Amino acid sequence: MQVQLTNRQQHILWATVRHYIATAEPVGSKALLDEYNLGVSSATIRNIMGVLEKVGLLYQPHTSAGRIPSDSGYRIYVDKLITPSETLAREVEGTLQNRLNGEDRSLEALLHGAAQILATLSGCISLITMPQTSTALLRHLQLVQIEAGRVMLIVVTDSYETRSALMDLPRREETQPDVEVIERELQIVSNFLNSHLRGRSLVELNTLDWSQLDRDFQYYGEFLKKSLMELTRRSFTPTATQIMVRGVAEVLRQPEFSQLQQVQTIIQLLEEEQEQLWRLIFEESEADEVGKPRVTVRIGAENPLEPIRTCSLISSTYRRGGISVGSVGVLGPTRLDYDSAIAVVAAAADYLSEALSEFIL
Repeated sequence: MQVQLTNRQQHILWATVRHYIATAEPVGSKALLDEYNLGVSSATIRNIMGVLEKVGLLYQPHTSAGRIPSDSGYRIYVDKLITPSETLAREVEGTLQNRLNGEDRSLEALLHGAAQILATLSGCISLITMPQTSTALLRHLQLVQIEAGRVMLIVVTDSYETRSALMDLPRREETQPDVEVIERELQIVSNFLNSHLRGRSLVELNTLDWSQLDRDFQYYGEFLKKSLMELTRRSFTPTATQIMVRGVAEVLRQPEFSQLQQVQTIIQLLEEEQEQLWRLIFEESEADEVGKPRVTVRIGAENPLEPIRTCSLISSTYRRGGISVGSVGVLGPTRLDYDSAIAVVAAAADYLSEALSEFIL
């Protein structure tokens, strides 16, 4: 939804969401006037809340009640009106390190502990998937020229599965060589890579020391690195694994979950239909400007699974060797403390990405 709000309207929306998150009660203009330094009269607040209701960001559950945020109101609040706390993220990562970095820890114990801490700190249901253990090994690699400037990278794994990626060759400053010269060069490079990479796992390709490539192949070095990483990204087909769930009892005490039928459908999803939930929270997160996966926030009806369409799901992936191998998230009512929850999920994903390097998958 594209809604242009003035600074004052944004401030009123921010205050309304904050107050509703804290109280779970519909918000009136007097409550905002008493609690927040908005610098305007109660009548002005009331008028602005009316405007926000007309554009679908607030609504009244009853005609005589105050207003509460809609899914669209929460979306603008998350996207434009808050900044996840970096201080809290550092505190959460420190808490995870202090409580979980014991000498005799197992991978399962680490994930169980992280899930419990995440539930406690967020006040939500925490969800952490077991990491993927796909270890497909490279058996043969071939670079084939498809047309001028276009090359297909073909990989055969140890299970004889074939994977491929179509890539553009980088442009040369000098005159482009003829087709036969390029084919000979590609064959030489293919032979070189096969001798160095045969028997390596596809995930491992992302952590190789690429400086070992012979100087004669410097022209191809960055191109090949990007090609193999792209192939790995496209080829990595995750399979659903167990989701560790913590914090259910606490969250279900929230007023949003007062109806027994709604509670039953959520519990059924968590206990019996985990594969559907797994596929939702394991979706690959785009990387931000520093290369870390972004936190994904799905609010209310944005969730494709019916049992959680009155909830918010905040998730991110944790990585090993630059490849997403698992996910971490929290599930709670749409009325949750988003800036804290986003920071907690991001910190947990960062911690697990770092901690996972100590384990053999």
